[in-house]
Amino acid sequence: MKKTMIALLGASALALAAAAPALAQDVRPAIVYDLGGKFDRSFNEGVFNGAERFKAETGVEFRDFEPQNDAQREQALRRFARDGFSPILGVGFAHRSAIERVAAEFPETQFAIIDSVVDLPNVASYVFKEHEGSYLVGMIAAMASESDVLGFVGGMDIPLIRRFACGYAQGVKAVAEDARVIINMTGTTGAAWNDPVRGGELARAQIEQGADVVYHAAGGTGIGVLRAAADAGKLGIGVDSNQNGLHPGSVLTSMLKRVDNATEQLFTAAMNGEFEAGVQVLGLAEGGVGWALDEHNEALITEEMRTRVAEAEEAIKSGEIVVHDYMSDNSCPAVSM
Repeated sequence: MKKTMIALLGASALALAAAAPALAQDVRPAIVYDLGGKFDRSFNEGVFNGAERFKAETGVEFRDFEPQNDAQREQALRRFARDGFSPILGVGFAHRSAIERVAAEFPETQFAIIDSVVDLPNVASYVFKEHEGSYLVGMIAAMASESDVLGFVGGMDIPLIRRFACGYAQGVKAVAEDARVIINMTGTTGAAWNDPVRGGELARAQIEQGADVVYHAAGGTGIGVLRAAADAGKLGIGVDSNQNGLHPGSVLTSMLKRVDNATEQLFTAAMNGEFEAGVQVLGLAEGGVGWALDEHNEALITEEMRTRVAEAEEAIKSGEIVVHDYMSDNSCPAVSM
């Protein structure tokens, strides 16, 4: 009898051990990137890095797809859903209509979107307070500038990117009220996210007008912005991912948009049976945005910059400083747009 009990206990332990990874494997995450491409060193790559971190920590594989045109978004989402993947993450606001259609067709599948809101019971929507992080790097830019002329290069001309620009301008003006902020957008289609040549042209044009610090919110296009600034002996500011290391000593800082954290949290919640539909808003208080300080830019960041930005960050979290949200009324009090 004792031997039988030991055998049964041993069999049960083996069964539980086998079940644990099986339960984890029940989640089959998938990602459909935006048009900038997986390795844009910015927005999409941040999502990829979060997924890679999830895989390293859990052993759970994920699948992903890089669309080459807008039509492929919906095709990829539907194919992943038909193949049993869940959750399925659409990266970027341009996925909204496709996710609305596909998520309605597959109500048992979990979906998520970054940078837009889809009001369906099986969709989690992640939106960020980019204007708060942009305010902080605007302050840093103004303190680093010798010309009081600051540049901004956006990708696709949409309210979301104007939110970056407006927050940046407000941060600049908080430090140097008479500073000039030059704002240019790359284009009006998805191609604006992946045109580093054009990004470089716009940055050089701003530098010719006196800008000595240029911030980009342009995905892959921003690679050209940072290179142009470095080549001209000026300073660039990266976005989304930490881009300080692309041109060490020439990238003043990077405005961090923690899509990596959002991706990892999404996949982990789904794996643990804790997926929640609805809207999640991530700003400074939630750790959703910030700025990058590392070995590549620490020589550029003075003690005054650190102190003033830390004070501003706490004031924003407390509500003492309110950073204007362009998307709330499509206006920007800090600068004409």
